[in-house]
Amino acid sequence: MARKVALKDTRNIGIMAHIDAGKTTTTERILFYTGVNHKLGEVHDGAATMDWMEQEQERGITITSAATTCFWKGHRINIIDTPGHVDFTVEVERSLRVLDGAVAVFSAVDGVQPQSETVWRQADKYNVPRLAFFNKMDRIGADFDMCVNDIKQKLGGNGVPIQLPIGAEDAFEGVIDLIEMKEYIFTDKQGEDYKVVDVRDSLKDDAEIARQHLIESIVETDEELMEKYFSGEEISVEEIKKGLRIATIAGTVVPVCCGTAFKNKGIQPLLDAIVAYMPSPVDIEAVKGIDPKTEAEISRKPADEEKFSALAFKIVTDPFVGRLSFFRVYSGILEKGSYVLNSTKGKKERMGRLLQMHANKRDEIDIVYAGDIAAAVGLKDTTTGDTLCAEDAPIILERMEFPDPVISVAVEPKTKADQEKMGTALSKLAEEDPTFQVKSDQETGQTIIEGMGELHLEIIVDRMKREFKVEANVGKPQVAYRETILGSSDVEEKYAKQSGGRGQYGHVKIRVEANDGKGYEFVNEITGGAIPREYIPAVDKGIREALDSGVLAGYPVQDVKVTLYDGSYHEVDSSEMAFKIAGSMAMKKALRAANPILLEPIFKLEITTPEEYMGDVIGDLNSRRGTVSGMNDRNNAKIISGGVPLSEMFGYATDLRSKTQGRATYSMEFEKYQQVPKTLAEKVIAERTGK
Repeated sequence: MARKVALKDTRNIGIMAHIDAGKTTTTERILFYTGVNHKLGEVHDGAATMDWMEQEQERGITITSAATTCFWKGHRINIIDTPGHVDFTVEVERSLRVLDGAVAVFSAVDGVQPQSETVWRQADKYNVPRLAFFNKMDRIGADFDMCVNDIKQKLGGNGVPIQLPIGAEDAFEGVIDLIEMKEYIFTDKQGEDYKVVDVRDSLKDDAEIARQHLIESIVETDEELMEKYFSGEEISVEEIKKGLRIATIAGTVVPVCCGTAFKNKGIQPLLDAIVAYMPSPVDIEAVKGIDPKTEAEISRKPADEEKFSALAFKIVTDPFVGRLSFFRVYSGILEKGSYVLNSTKGKKERMGRLLQMHANKRDEIDIVYAGDIAAAVGLKDTTTGDTLCAEDAPIILERMEFPDPVISVAVEPKTKADQEKMGTALSKLAEEDPTFQVKSDQETGQTIIEGMGELHLEIIVDRMKREFKVEANVGKPQVAYRETILGSSDVEEKYAKQSGGRGQYGHVKIRVEANDGKGYEFVNEITGGAIPREYIPAVDKGIREALDSGVLAGYPVQDVKVTLYDGSYHEVDSSEMAFKIAGSMAMKKALRAANPILLEPIFKLEITTPEEYMGDVIGDLNSRRGTVSGMNDRNNAKIISGGVPLSEMFGYATDLRSKTQGRATYSMEFEKYQQVPKTLAEKVIAERTGK
């Protein structure tokens, strides 16, 4: 079966935005128009597509499912959805990892907002070419020029309008295409009919100026065009398009479009721009990875002839099909039913069924090609960020780094019936989200869930209720403290038991020291067989178990280096068990002697507030043991950045709102662990140990 769409006509794009910029509406409209053009199902009046969306929502498959495929003018566009909230930066990172280009949707009323910046920086990190779309041009206060300025000032992007709005607010009629110099006037409510006419006289001058600016931005990146332009020759429409495409893919220009998704204006020109200026997999350099056997760097070109390689970027639990693993194919082809190697885990997986999500149906497909995005049913061990590849050509593409959770809450089911369902629900949610973890507290028997922030855990509990119908009571949020040592110690521990028959005997001598920022390290310095080789791993295991709960308040211990340098054994009585117990006891003893301390998570914080509340906001930060590291101005607002302990931040959103009449916003992300002041540490330890 040959390819339906050539690789150069494929676009893998993401739609990224601030929470209320209208990302979902924009995506829905894109699917609606591409669906109509592709005649998927019987769409007589557009009603079918929209009704279908409501049923889909009731069935729990969101329209913007992890990846949707649609067609526009002979090109195939795969749209990957990305969330807008800071607690889910991981989601954004992993979707940017598999995209070739992104459409950044902004609200024309609000311009560039803080979260948009976070996402923009992540896109910079992965060098993703971007195109900007200013939505909500019909709303009161929409200001196109301010928005274009924002891209330059706040994001450092070279935003160049390729369209101008015709009118604004209520009078918004359509857009001017600056390259073709035509007006697109949207006449009917559905936005399907639009007239293309010459630019009206009253707007001609503005359009000419903007077009000159556009051409100048393009010729700067291309010497041939530059010469042509300065010698006064006319630059053709084709040349402009070609130059703009090259500049966009290189990241030197960000084309800017505008429209209103809700009123259905400006979406078709946006689709044309995606097809014209966003990169195809061929335009992006070969993907790099490492050979699991030799650790050497190898690469795979985006071509069907290469060996198969793909990256799983999202796991979704679907009520009808079970577990879906979405993956992006970087090279090669794959048929359904064939076996692949999960090189990250080193396990073989069978690709049972392959599905492709279309605008309004799922297609079972037999084969996927390089550059495609599809979902597989039946992968047992694959989780987010794993590489799938041909068994005879292993490659690990790039391990995604996921941060450890920093906040936990206890959850308990409301009824006995919910007990079992809750276990299943939590384990399914943990599969989907690598930054969410579930464990049970040994002492209290409670189920503890851990995540990246208050909102993250709220959403998990909410999804449990909606998708799995599990009602749960949620405890107070708890901070994930850690313990470590400042000093060092040298201890000896002998574990000997004689109780008739075979006894137990293990004897170890260890040195323990701080290992700042490097985690746990075990060094074996036994010489001359003082402890037989087969018992060494048992000592290590015992030490690790002791580190799971520290000596101060039972929190996990991090950053210690342990050296096992001597000991003795007994021919008959020694066993792995005895050495494990000896190792564990020695470690506890060593920690007590090495000046143990308590650590707490510190968060990087950015607050955007009107100037008149600045004093209150900073005063409040200081009272929360926060530190201010910098202040900037932006759009009549002050940006305060600093660090603050997570334990002081519960309920901060409400406090900040009441102090600033709801006008300030903040975003925070985990930065590091730091020692807890002594008086507070004593309080935490007393609470934890119940003294």
